[in-house]
Amino acid sequence: MAKEIFSAKKLYGSHNRKPPLVMAAPQRYIQGPGVISEIGSYIGIINVKRVGILASRRGLAAEGARVTESLHSNHIESVNCIFDGECSLPEIEKHVAALNDENIDCLIAVGGGKPVDAGKSISWRLDIPVVIVPTLASNDAPCSALSVLYTPEGASDVVEFYPTSPTLVVMDTDIIADADERYLVAGMGDAMATWYEARVCMNNPDARTPLGARPTLASCAMGEICAQTLFEHGEAAAKAVVASQNGDALEKVVEANTLLSGIGFESGGLALAHPMALAYTQIDELHTNYLHGEMVAMGTMVQLAMEQSGDAEKVARFFARVGLPIHLGQFSVSPQESGKLDIIIASAMANANSHQMPMKVTQDSLLQAIMDAHELGLSVAEKTGDDAYRRLRA
Repeated sequence: MAKEIFSAKKLYGSHNRKPPLVMAAPQRYIQGPGVISEIGSYIGIINVKRVGILASRRGLAAEGARVTESLHSNHIESVNCIFDGECSLPEIEKHVAALNDENIDCLIAVGGGKPVDAGKSISWRLDIPVVIVPTLASNDAPCSALSVLYTPEGASDVVEFYPTSPTLVVMDTDIIADADERYLVAGMGDAMATWYEARVCMNNPDARTPLGARPTLASCAMGEICAQTLFEHGEAAAKAVVASQNGDALEKVVEANTLLSGIGFESGGLALAHPMALAYTQIDELHTNYLHGEMVAMGTMVQLAMEQSGDAEKVARFFARVGLPIHLGQFSVSPQESGKLDIIIASAMANANSHQMPMKVTQDSLLQAIMDAHELGLSVAEKTGDDAYRRLRA
């Protein structure tokens, strides 16, 4: 029997009174060099005896092996599950069926955003806790109580919400230091949107967070600190990853990309940046060739252009310096491709979060914002150059 869909908005936002403030966060967030080797000790707080480990084939051979070693040294049994690449309902249901008879009492999801989101969905269907072990700092999925599901072909499909956040998030920054620079930079693109979307929601009394609640001061403060951290330490963190060196800048940016952004977006709210990012996935060339955070960066540019925000150029300059796309020419879309733009605009317009903006969002105003962001990006690229963008795609 299919599990009944959980609705956070119904729980918190459907009563005939002012919506409450709601803050969602993982039970424990653990970050530092080498912490993956201690996961067997950390997981002791939930008293488990047998766990599933979900990861790609590569992940199981690398980080998964370290997780297994730590579990076994703490007398915890494990069973491996191979994630096949797409966070889609068929992939999720395949693992639910396979794990139903394994008698596991926890699932550890190891990897980037899609295996992490799949792990949350699988564990919810199995009614067991989920522990997240990110191997990338490329998005803010690890700390949230939701998953973005995609079609088997890779286009965004639905968002699932869960009644609880992950039990543990174990972020080993040595793993992040050895990962590709592009993933960390994409995480900065995702994280930068957190403050600008939360700010819109805080200032709009009718806006609601993904939980159906009002944003908390704490989550908005996290969003603002997140942006400040990226502006101050983002470039140094990217350089550290190029050299495979951990350090203060990388630790701060990993926390911003993962913890501050993860709590900030879920409990602070979304506006136009994320609907634009999801809309971009409707174009094959975009969901195939660009990371989620790169699409969010372009969405943030559009949102700030629509707001006519004084921060638009500052954000664009930062994106250019770290290598994020800032104009359509860097994004496989021509301003003259009206068919693609129509698809993107229609998808973004259908997303309720787009309409949390302080002004009315129409097809014409959204097209104008896309073009204004494009022109700003061209101007900034001319002044700043695009060396970082080209290097990440070499």
